[in-house]
Amino acid sequence: MKTPPTVEDIQQAISALPEDELMRLREWFEDLDAQAWDRQLVEDIRAGKLDQLAREAMEEYRAGRCDTL
Repeated sequence: MKTPPTVEDIQQAISALPEDELMRLREWFEDLDAQAWDRQLVEDIRAGKLDQLAREAMEEYRAGRCDTL
């Protein structure tokens, strides 16, 4: 069984990339990170972790303590 690369291995490989490949890696990683963020947000919403924040925001809005954007 092959040993997975270490973070140091990956850092060295990234450091050696030409600029165009580094740009492709950045774009890929930004997309990967955004997908993870979206999944976590959906999980938090389903678990009710944002319910209290939503209630507080609505209370502030109803009390007129919000500014127009």
